[in-house]
Amino acid sequence: MDDPMISPLTVQSAPSSQLNVPAIMPRPSLNLETLAPSDHVNRLINSSHYISPSRTIYSDRFIPSRSSSNFNLFNISSSSPPSSTNLPTSDGGKEDSSSAYAALLLSALFGPHTPDKRDSPGRNIFRFKTETRQSMHSLSPFGFEDERPGVSHSPVKTPRKVPRSPYKVLDAPALQDDFYLNLVDWSSHNTLAVGLGNCVYLWNACSSKVTKLCDLGIDDSVCSVGWAQRGTHLAVGTSNGKVQIWDASRCKRVRTMEGHRLRVGALAWSSSVLSSGSRDKSILQRDVRAQEDFVSKLSGHKSEVCGLKWSYDNQELASGGNDNRLFVWNQHSTQPVLKYCEHTAAVKAIAWSPHLHGLLASGGGTADRCVRFWNTTTNSHLSCMDTGSQLATLTGHTYRVLYLAISPDGQTIVTGAGDETLRFWNVFPSPKSENTDGEIGASSLGRTTIR
Repeated sequence: MDDPMISPLTVQSAPSSQLNVPAIMPRPSLNLETLAPSDHVNRLINSSHYISPSRTIYSDRFIPSRSSSNFNLFNISSSSPPSSTNLPTSDGGKEDSSSAYAALLLSALFGPHTPDKRDSPGRNIFRFKTETRQSMHSLSPFGFEDERPGVSHSPVKTPRKVPRSPYKVLDAPALQDDFYLNLVDWSSHNTLAVGLGNCVYLWNACSSKVTKLCDLGIDDSVCSVGWAQRGTHLAVGTSNGKVQIWDASRCKRVRTMEGHRLRVGALAWSSSVLSSGSRDKSILQRDVRAQEDFVSKLSGHKSEVCGLKWSYDNQELASGGNDNRLFVWNQHSTQPVLKYCEHTAAVKAIAWSPHLHGLLASGGGTADRCVRFWNTTTNSHLSCMDTGSQLATLTGHTYRVLYLAISPDGQTIVTGAGDETLRFWNVFPSPKSENTDGEIGASSLGRTTIR
């Protein structure tokens, strides 16, 4: 039995041009154009290509509009819909401006090497081409005018020329022919100190003036000299085991310190601390501000200490001895923190790198003939260079070279040998002084005597 309260639902079709809306809203304002079902589906599928003639398309910041992109500019084929070809075109003036804009854009992107799309179909902007390859040394965005494809115009570095002959020779009578001594040092004030017999002489590199600093007497002799870092005070090690401190500006002895039993052949400054190495196998640390002659004693070498050098940060001291050993000490140790035993002869030549922390170089004697490089930070042996592999050979000395010092500007070295001469070599000239005379210039040329 049918219930009068329940009736089946019925759907009445509304007119195609109107919607079923409340009566309070005017119907004529909501009339819509009729769309066939197939047209509606095609419009959804081709929504990315559909261009409405009645409104402007605005692009989202993440989904740009490609409708106005000129893909032919980059040799990229675009799949424009057929409907886009049926759009009304503008006048000829706009076409000319579009061509001019495309030409300017090509020039801005590719520079003078604009590719011709007619000669390279299918190639895009991201393909590497020899036509646009430029030298990595060129800082100009326009490159070289005479640049050829595939050719790199890197500048050719001319090899450095090292003068093979000394530009000055000083006669140094009584310069001892002893490998274990250190009798030459160059100060930061451009003054050279030389120990000759029992006397110390100062040679001013600017004026070539020679000054006699001290005379130790017939019962003593000079075994080592070492300038303080400020270049005003000179330490002198003697054969009697003493160390004297001299004020070079006043030619006056300031202090005499004892502690060694035998001759003092090596000296090294670290601010106000002076390290001295002796034939008695020990190294004494002396603070010139303290009343005591030395504040600590370093023990470890089994033979005479003949080489000492502080690092540039004054944190590590390297020592070499006649026991063929190279030791590294810190500021507070009395035993070596690093030990290197690869050398087969006495280690006298020691140098720290001023540029790389922990890089140390050491050279052995005649039986070793090798320069070794060490990394004290990682405690590793880096490399070894035989003395036969040199950049240039400086000739002039007639006996073995025992002493070497470098000028404060880093351009000149002086060498001393058993032939009792000091020879000056301009091995690291600055670009400005390659063709001109420096402070040690024409007035110093020739051969003179330091006494």
